[in-house]
Amino acid sequence: MLGGGQLGKMMALAAHNWDLETWALDGSKSFPAGSAVSHFVEGNFKNFDDVYAFGKQVDVLTIEIEHVNTGALLKLEAEGLPVHPSPTALNTIKDKGLQKQFYKKHRLPTAPFTLFGSGEAIKKAIAAGELKYPFVQKSREAGYDGKGVALIQSESDLGLVIPAPSMVEDLVDIETEIAVIVARNGQGEIKAYPPVAMQFNPQANLVEFLICPAGLDKKIAQQAEEMAVAAIGAYGICGLLAVELFLTKNGELLINEVAPRPHNSGHHTIDSCYTSQYEQHLRGILGLPLGSTKMKTASVMVNLLGEPGHTGPVRYEGLEKCLKMEGIKVHLYGKETTKPFRKMGHVTVLDKEVEKAKTKAQKVKQLLKVKANRPL
Repeated sequence: MLGGGQLGKMMALAAHNWDLETWALDGSKSFPAGSAVSHFVEGNFKNFDDVYAFGKQVDVLTIEIEHVNTGALLKLEAEGLPVHPSPTALNTIKDKGLQKQFYKKHRLPTAPFTLFGSGEAIKKAIAAGELKYPFVQKSREAGYDGKGVALIQSESDLGLVIPAPSMVEDLVDIETEIAVIVARNGQGEIKAYPPVAMQFNPQANLVEFLICPAGLDKKIAQQAEEMAVAAIGAYGICGLLAVELFLTKNGELLINEVAPRPHNSGHHTIDSCYTSQYEQHLRGILGLPLGSTKMKTASVMVNLLGEPGHTGPVRYEGLEKCLKMEGIKVHLYGKETTKPFRKMGHVTVLDKEVEKAKTKAQKVKQLLKVKANRPL
């Protein structure tokens, strides 16, 4: 795996069930995956030489983050190493502009968009009347976890315009945001998980609650799964694809963006589905039959984010009170330090009734706080 964060850790834990030897490349063995993988190699996954040397030591190469050196991946793939997702698809996905052009080419519904070479070009288009408020700007590369996104609603927001090459899209009138995790193996078998509804933290633009089932109309849910299946088929990748979608207030589904790896919107599957997203990713990249995506029970996932005003060695407050509650599954990532809105773990709340799970999730959110021993 390129990347040694929490996704790599949870993938390694799934791999241990099958006694698979796992390797990870990242900056420090103190990162979450360091304690879970068989071999941790310290290096830079954005560096050609580090990625190439790492790839020569493994039998199959995958990622837990998109922002890796794809030049090295292309060379490794040309030399016969199975690389998943394919570097060609990854180059498209990691550039939000190319992503949007891909959806347009393959007739996959997405919001109207325009590409700009710089923030100044955006401001000139506004001044010339070629671009109207409100709109959303996304930097074409390096955006992650809400970073690289600017909501521009009026002239007073022009100071928020990102200077980098960007994709600008119309501000969609959103009813709800949903996600579908879909998987594909080398034999072309494809399976989708039930859609989930996402609720975001308004300050950090990060998912705060994730609800499954999503409470969608049956036809909308089926359409969302079909769009995810079409997307992974168009990309032709093996492993997982997380497809984030907007459901507009007039009932239209639009693809927002995708991630070709395990994803925050699939964490609940560890506890609530017959096959976790991590096991499914392994099945996909290793050419094994895909597992069942059926739910065992309803669930609500709560992201554990670092509290505002807290930076330093991590301390979890209220953990014991949460563990006394029925159906609470706590997953701490093992990050040594916290900072405001940093993802430090998640809790999956299980219940036969989704409304009861929502109530318990709100209680977990109130009780379980991620703080620092010495707040800064």
